[in-house]
Amino acid sequence: MTTNPKRLAILVGGGPAPGVNSVIGAVTIRAINGGIDVIGIRDGFKWIMRGDISHFTRLSIESVSRIHFSGGAHIGIARDNPTKDKKYLESAVTSLLRLNVDKLITIGGDDTAYSAMRLEEMAAGRIRVVHIPKTIDNDLDLPLGICTFGYQTARHVGVEIVKHFMVDALTTSRWFFVVSMGRKAGHLALGIGKAAGATLTLIPEEFPPGHIRLSHVVDILVGAIVKRLSYGRPDGVVMLAEGLVERIDPKDLDIVLSLERDAHDNLRLSEISFGEILKYHVQERLQSFGLKTTIIAKNLGYEMRCADPIPFDMEYTRDLGYCAAQFILEGGNAAMVSIQEGHFVPLYFKDILDPATSRARVRMVDIRSEYYQIGRSYMIRLDKDDFNDPHELAKFAATCRISIDEFRKRFNYLIENDLLYTVLEEKKKKKEAPAEENVKNQEKVRNQEKVK
Repeated sequence: MTTNPKRLAILVGGGPAPGVNSVIGAVTIRAINGGIDVIGIRDGFKWIMRGDISHFTRLSIESVSRIHFSGGAHIGIARDNPTKDKKYLESAVTSLLRLNVDKLITIGGDDTAYSAMRLEEMAAGRIRVVHIPKTIDNDLDLPLGICTFGYQTARHVGVEIVKHFMVDALTTSRWFFVVSMGRKAGHLALGIGKAAGATLTLIPEEFPPGHIRLSHVVDILVGAIVKRLSYGRPDGVVMLAEGLVERIDPKDLDIVLSLERDAHDNLRLSEISFGEILKYHVQERLQSFGLKTTIIAKNLGYEMRCADPIPFDMEYTRDLGYCAAQFILEGGNAAMVSIQEGHFVPLYFKDILDPATSRARVRMVDIRSEYYQIGRSYMIRLDKDDFNDPHELAKFAATCRISIDEFRKRFNYLIENDLLYTVLEEKKKKKEAPAEENVKNQEKVRNQEKVK
């Protein structure tokens, strides 16, 4: 009696990202060349977590050899979450075993990474699991400077779109409020804003911990428009990170309370017209100063997720796929794939868990970095120097048709509640501390010499 050969399965969870097909192709080719049959589990965990093993595709070198050029996912994708119920996890493991799968490569973001971790635990050695980090949000906790695949393509596509908005804004003397995907972190919005030279970019990381008042965001935008107007420019483009919505005080955004959540308990942020809400409140605030501005709200997301990958992501994802297949064929297990300085480095599940949440850590934008601070230096928005310059302040107050004191009272809190200035002050103190210590040491030496 012959036994069925063991297989390697590939599964894609979460949302689409440019480069998924490159990974699928690279994994398939490396595994088949290693003598292993490969199947693609269709639509993520959707079917196997319910015990249905009919939704899979046999993959061959011929069928995948050119799919790395295209966006989307060759085997489909879904957000179904097997970790919501232990029975789903057990069913997913059983389904894979029924398909003779003893090696599973998952492709996805932090939610899929968590599902992969839990499935590996449930399999208890019967199925080896390796995860490949995918998300245009760039928020998986990879080592510094290493992006998640799909991010660079999404940023590239986003910049091309924003360039057109900037030309339209200049031509028609209007503002664009552009909301970019990024569930928690502001990487994508900041990356697009910096590269395109947007007027300003707002991300959740620049605010103190806790809820953000909607009026705070509105005042930052109003201040930027007023400052721009005082320089004779009635146009601009604002990049807004979608993650701001989750931080807005629920009292200020009642619609959030009624929003549906996906299978991973994440708010469906794409269903909220955040740009339109800000547009309404900003125009209302400007009207109180006797100012009128045309504002167009736009969302960026789906245009970027299924774009054909740029060469960077084609190459990067093929490398990731090859390394994942090589690692699992050599007995590797329970790890996320990373490439650091050209070398494959496994990031083991046990090391990437956040102790506070027992889930994969989320990487936020580091506002202490020069990367962020350089971006801020090119933005047109009210800053600390403005409030220390009476000429600038007089100009802004005149634009709003109010007194300097009124302007200061109205907007100065923006500076007081901006984490950037706290960070810069900390940096200044650290630089001054060694200098003060040197002065003290020199004085000590001189006093010792006097004694001699």
